[in-house]
Amino acid sequence: PALRPPRGPRRASSAAKASAVNITEKASREKILTLESMNPQVKAVEYAVRGPIVLKAGEIEKELRKGIKKPFTEVIKANIGDAHAMGQRPITFLRQVVALCTYPNLLDSPSFPEDAKKRARRILQGCGGNSLGSYTASQGINCIREDVASYIERRDGGVPADPDNIYLTTGASDGISAILKILVSGGGKSRTGVMIPIPQYPLYSAAISELDAIQVNYYLDEEKCWGLDVNELRRALNEAKAYCNPKVLCIINPGNPTGQVQSRKCIEDVIHFAWEEKLFLLADEVYQDNVYSEGCQFHSFKKILYEMGPEYYNNVELASFHSTSKGYMGECGYRGGYMEVINLHPEIKGQLVKLLSVRLCPPVSGQAAMDIVVNPPVPGEESYAQFIKEKESVLNNLAKKAKLTEDMFNKIPGVHCNPLQGAMYAFPRIFIPSKAIEEAKAHKMAPDMFYCMKLLEETGICVVPGSGFGQREGTYHFRMTILPPVEKLKILLEKVKDFHMKFIEKYA
Repeated sequence: PALRPPRGPRRASSAAKASAVNITEKASREKILTLESMNPQVKAVEYAVRGPIVLKAGEIEKELRKGIKKPFTEVIKANIGDAHAMGQRPITFLRQVVALCTYPNLLDSPSFPEDAKKRARRILQGCGGNSLGSYTASQGINCIREDVASYIERRDGGVPADPDNIYLTTGASDGISAILKILVSGGGKSRTGVMIPIPQYPLYSAAISELDAIQVNYYLDEEKCWGLDVNELRRALNEAKAYCNPKVLCIINPGNPTGQVQSRKCIEDVIHFAWEEKLFLLADEVYQDNVYSEGCQFHSFKKILYEMGPEYYNNVELASFHSTSKGYMGECGYRGGYMEVINLHPEIKGQLVKLLSVRLCPPVSGQAAMDIVVNPPVPGEESYAQFIKEKESVLNNLAKKAKLTEDMFNKIPGVHCNPLQGAMYAFPRIFIPSKAIEEAKAHKMAPDMFYCMKLLEETGICVVPGSGFGQREGTYHFRMTILPPVEKLKILLEKVKDFHMKFIEKYA
């Protein structure tokens, strides 16, 4: 008789069918994580620099790749201070040292200079197993923190810096978030208030939302080149006391998105105010190398604090931040940074290290990159001449572009741009006709978002509306980076001019 096929597989297939049915039944059950059930603090976070306008720019890029015709051939992303993405060349010495640290076999190669090898060996000796692939101490590699302290002392004309007060971070953002996390407490009217400049860099509003802290706005004075006035700080503080406990004051110098550089007198006034009102100071100084205007100079809060005498220097709590991402380096992707925190309560120091240890350590390649920023070639070393040439070329180029941008914007009727004293952005004020404001409202958009969306759709230029940074009621702006190469920047500014003229005409 013919043999029956074994029954196993048939059974299995019916079992498989049954489980498939179960899976489809399970697939339709409700999701655990929905917009209603998610963390409301995260839902409240907004980050304009990578917001809706950038998503739209991404969609347009995809359409261009598919061959869909547009009135332009490429999207120019002038929305973010990403130097290398805009064509800036890396600093050779920094890349050489990081390459040597990443692949130590190259230490025997004659194509690398001795001073780069010397730094790489020193960094590797600070790593477990002499490898960039090992975890480091939570505060960062010891010898790099020593180099940061020496750098701060040189920068500040001999003001002492203690490596124990230095914390290496994942870019400056990570340090700012960590300090805010440890500062926020209380409930109701005693909830921590954080004073931030308006316009601000949206990291601050995002971190404040995430921590459910209270944002306290103080306005920079656009008429006085985005100046900071202590009377405005006092107004903001006194009004906020009715609904929260303001205990943190954030300063961005040089300013982002506004590009102003604070005078020594202004910094003294702010420090005195913080001392008087018992505020914890956060000084975001990531653009300290980016100062372009004649008569402007970067002064660190730490240096001025020290020079104001022991009453201030021994009491004002200050955290200041720096990064590999800006300056002349533009090494955003390495996520290297540091913070120096002074006058921290000894018990809080332990708590801060504990908090930082939860994320184990910052990227070790980023720590190595930070080391080169604070410990660059010095006169007499073989890489010095090339390093200085590259550094000055980047900074001189940025100074030229800052002036060009300011001049070209101020030639456009209905646009006003303050001098770009520092950082790497323009934040021009734009006139938007009332008809356009009406149409924006009909589209449920802020008027400057409407303007920037139109600019993107008609020219391919991606900038960030001023409403993403905050601005005085009834004023409109956008932030644009000055990083594109000079020729491309000229074309970009011409396109903005043509667009603006047509926009004004259309909605006149």
